[in-house]
Parts: sequence; C-alpha cells; structure tokens
Amino acid sequence: MPRYRDLRFGAIERGPGADRIGKLVFTLLGIWHRRTPRNRTVACLTPGATFLSTACSGDYSTLAPAGPAAGAIAPLWWVMLAGAAAILLLVCALLALAFRRRHSDGASVRIWIIGGGILFPALVLVALLGFGLVVGERLLPREDPRTLRVVAEARQWEWSFTQPGTAGAIRTRNVLHIPANRPIDVELATLDVIHAFWVPRLAGKMDAIPGRRNVLRIEASQPGVYYGLCAEFCGVGHSQHGYRVVAHDAAGWARFQAGETQ
Repeated sequence: MPRYRDLRFGAIERGPGADRIGKLVFTLLGIWHRRTPRNRTVACLTPGATFLSTACSGDYSTLAPAGPAAGAIAPLWWVMLAGAAAILLLVCALLALAFRRRHSDGASVRIWIIGGGILFPALVLVALLGFGLVVGERLLPREDPRTLRVVAEARQWEWSFTQPGTAGAIRTRNVLHIPANRPIDVELATLDVIHAFWVPRLAGKMDAIPGRRNVLRIEASQPGVYYGLCAEFCGVGHSQHGYRVVAHDAAGWARFQAGETQ
C-alpha cells in the first residue's frame, strides 16, 4: 500500500513526484507571501518549469524515446511547443502594446494586424505542418527483410500476442516479447470494441478497429522492459488495460524462441 503524509492541502501520495510537488507548493506560498515583483514572477514561472521537467522522463514519456520511431516523434513535440510558444508570445506582446499605446495611425494598425495577426501565425503553422509531414513519412513501415510480424489481439481488458517460434507459434498474454534492434510490425485486431495500441517510448499509437487489421511498426534500440497501454477508452476496465514489451538481446531472444521463457 502506498504511504501518505498529511499536508494542510490534503493527503498526497509519498514518492519522488509527491515530494517535489509538496516542496513546490510551500515554496510558492513563501515566495508569494513576500509580495515583491521579482518573487511573483518566479512564482508564476516555477510551476511550468517544474511540470516540464517532471514530464520529460518516466515509463510512459514520449520525451524519453527508446526507438527510432519514438526518436522521430519527440523532436516534433518540441518543435510544436516552440511554435505554439512563439505565437503565444506574439499575442501577449500585441496585448501589452494595446494597453500601452493610446494613439496610432491606421497604417501602423494594419501592419500589426496583417503581419502579426495573419502572416506570422500562418508561417509558423505552415512550417509546423511541413515538419509534421516529414516526420510522418519517416514513420511509415519500409520493406526490411529483418522485420518480424506479431499479431496483437485486444479485448476487454487484455492483450494477447502471437508470433512465430522455433517449435511453432508462441502466444503470450499482456507481455510482448521482441528482439532489440529489429523492426517489428504489430498487426492490430480487436475482438470487441475499439482499442488503441501505444508504447510511448517505442512508437506512436494506432487504433485496433473491429473488422480491420492495422499495422504499426515499432522497434527498441536496446534491450529492456517498456510499458504500453490502451489509449482509447474501452470500458470500465480501461485504466487496467496495459501490457509490457520485453526487448531481448540475441541470447535472450534465442531462449524465448525456443520456448524457454514466456
């Protein structure tokens, strides 16, 4: 059972994240209590910096890629964040300028409206769209003789995986075994409702749709255990609809193929 500690704001689960949040809350209260302009600025900026830093790691973080596909998606996230921040800063600057300047001629207003309100956002969005299309093209599965095909069947609320082995087909439940540094095509199927296959550190997500077979390419750059989840609400057991992906080295993969480990 998780341990809890009593804070004036309620019970917060003990752990690295909880301790960090608790310290942040009391630090911000102390900073705000002193009421200086500089401290207020720090108090406003600190939460964003803290949440950004805590979101960059973890078993389900897309910003800690462990495969080629996820490695292509992570920069897209940062580029989109930069583009959104640029547009936000421009809007804030225009808002501040509107409060500061009382009189301006029509030409100046038109320049700001056309340049700042139309051209700049349009250029940023077009650049983001182009970068997204390039990344999307890189994620398409390519012909590769090393590719291993695995059938993943989803149901409420478990995943079953079937793949070829040395002595015949190998079937596992809620654990997908793959070799490291080798592309894997996951053929997605569902036996009931729509589910979504997503291993954030290895690749993007794709839906498993009744009556269709979708294929997602994943690959792990090094041996390890990676965690996946269903990213489409599928009923009351959705929060427990997770699984593990175990990436083996050459020796471990040979043992699994021989049926020595499941």
